[in-house]
Amino acid sequence: MTTDITIIGGGLAGLTASIACAEAGADVLLYEAHRALGGRGRATPAPYVAHDGAHVFYADGPHYTWLAERGFVKGLGWPSPAAFARARFRVDGRLRLAPPARMLRAQSRRRLQAPVDEDFHAWASGRWGEGTARQMANAISVVTYDAGTGRLSAAFVWDLFQRVLGPNPPAIRWVRGGWQTVLDRMAAHAAGLGVKIETGARIDSLPEGGPVIVATELSAASRLLGEKLEWTSGHTALLDIAVTADRRDRTLAFDLDEGGFHESYTMQDDTIAPRGESLYQLQMPVRAAEPHEQAHLRLRAFADRLLPGWAGRVTFQRSAIAKGRTGALDLPGRTWRDRPAIDRGDGVFLAGDMVAAPGMRGEISINSALIAARLATSSGTP
Repeated sequence: MTTDITIIGGGLAGLTASIACAEAGADVLLYEAHRALGGRGRATPAPYVAHDGAHVFYADGPHYTWLAERGFVKGLGWPSPAAFARARFRVDGRLRLAPPARMLRAQSRRRLQAPVDEDFHAWASGRWGEGTARQMANAISVVTYDAGTGRLSAAFVWDLFQRVLGPNPPAIRWVRGGWQTVLDRMAAHAAGLGVKIETGARIDSLPEGGPVIVATELSAASRLLGEKLEWTSGHTALLDIAVTADRRDRTLAFDLDEGGFHESYTMQDDTIAPRGESLYQLQMPVRAAEPHEQAHLRLRAFADRLLPGWAGRVTFQRSAIAKGRTGALDLPGRTWRDRPAIDRGDGVFLAGDMVAAPGMRGEISINSALIAARLATSSGTP
């Protein structure tokens, strides 16, 4: 087994890889360019703990088993039935308790298989009509962060749609304290295993003397590896709001008209905002050629519908644009296996949410990191 492994990048993928390598008996050195670990999983410090877009876990895959076995996702928070009762779907400009009947029928088709080579809009339109196909694509934009979800592979979108909105046992999980708590636990565990961590260390070339796992965004990995690494990702406007609590506020909303999404994070975790306040995170995918200012205006109009008079009650707010950093999206004819390969040859491995591993968003980071760690620790082994 290889004993010296270097990991570049201290986000979710880098921390996962460092732990897996150390558990296999390797000596691990992890470099992170920023002063803090966690990458895009980091959250703002208390008293308002907000993530970079929607951040939850789904307990229906090996990624979650790995996290749970190590105690990283303990201490779950759960919304009350009353909180769930304030969830809505925006349909044709109105807030409804449930999606339209045709979309509900589509949600029930759990065993239906969608083609890889056809775009989702064309495939879904042929079964439930164009209007329903658009609503379904907009509903799952919470995961794709993309205004053109209908152009993606039908198989890719359908799998996400069924995982998030299908008739399955509830798999969504919220950890009290948010992802920052999980990342802090992972960092402490890595250090306890003997992983040497250097923050504020920007690496401009691949180190020599052992396997290297590059766990950065594709743009940074491209520079390090000296090759072009690209994949499709989303483009969305983000808005985080804390307000004094009001019973009229909606806790959760899927926007079937424009692809927006709204979620209360205090409905399952009252530690992330001061007492008597509610913290919401909203998003709205940016349309092709749309100015960012216009996308933010649409997002604020969405907030107006869900949080009446929020501007007069706001205690915290921030906005941002996320482009090309919201996880891999697969176009027709492509699957996760076609993304940039994990094994780059010559003892170099790639990990992150845009590489060749299954899952959605952060799950891709974990799954790819575990594969990269296994390959790195066995590198050079007969």
